[in-house]
Amino acid sequence: MEISMLIYNQTSSVEITRHRIDRLSPPLWQREKVVIIMGATGTGKSRLSIDLATRFPAEVINSDKMQMYEGLDIVTNKITEEEKCGVPHHLLGVLDPDTNFTATNFCDMASLTTESILSQGQLPIIVGGSNSYIEALVEDEDFRFRSKYDCCFLWIDVSMPVLHSLVSDRVDRMVDNGMIGEVRKFVEANKIADYTGGVRRAIGVPELDWYFRVEKFLDEENRVKLLQESIQEIKNNTCKLACRQLEKIHRIKNNKKWGMHRIDATQVLHKRGKEADEAWEEQVTTPSTAIVAQFLYNFTTAMPASVAALRDHVAHCLVA
Repeated sequence: MEISMLIYNQTSSVEITRHRIDRLSPPLWQREKVVIIMGATGTGKSRLSIDLATRFPAEVINSDKMQMYEGLDIVTNKITEEEKCGVPHHLLGVLDPDTNFTATNFCDMASLTTESILSQGQLPIIVGGSNSYIEALVEDEDFRFRSKYDCCFLWIDVSMPVLHSLVSDRVDRMVDNGMIGEVRKFVEANKIADYTGGVRRAIGVPELDWYFRVEKFLDEENRVKLLQESIQEIKNNTCKLACRQLEKIHRIKNNKKWGMHRIDATQVLHKRGKEADEAWEEQVTTPSTAIVAQFLYNFTTAMPASVAALRDHVAHCLVA
């Protein structure tokens, strides 16, 4: 099997080039392999998935239940085309907004997608915040997934106080990017007050719907006040979601014994600008790349820190 690695060429702008590596000897590939990235909302899961998919021959499978629905891209915080960096994404924006989609449905679709990606010689990277979907996939009653695939679990962890601050900042950015107008257009088109099905369950829709229903009866001052209260409720509900997600990950870690690799991004996300990007590369991307390379190629020695050194190390191991 030919394994390709996408290598970063650091110039004034980052260029991604493809580097071909000779065939791996069969003992290094027994069961086919899958990488799964977990973490609470706002911790950088999508960013890490792109980092890895531009270093290994990989494609991304979305496991965020709200992002599977078409529409409301800002509310559900879907990754943009620019952010994808050309990496193929699956199960993203593929469902009708009113579809009732279950964990069983996800397992069926994710399994088929995983097989398709592997059949093309690519690495599936499953990423998203719906940990119940990931648990259902990995722990299905027949253990079909675990019997077919070796799984590498990466968990991006961030302390809760820092995460709450990140959530607040992210909601503010979503508002700046047009979230209120996006939800208004959706609510006016659907005229439905039931928020128990489909994409209507997404945090941001019910909170803003109440504002839209009463704003016409309020003066300017009270409209502004109510809108700010609705935005704060979105932040509070997103923080509650993050807490539930983290509790779920701890329960899985303690009870399922998945052997998660915990990547602590707390200090990284304290930083801003160029300093934050450098810290992310050093403390999140580089160790995650080393873990995945060891998982894929069964390296037993210490992993090189840089992608270029990693490439040379792989070539050396194949010749040895």
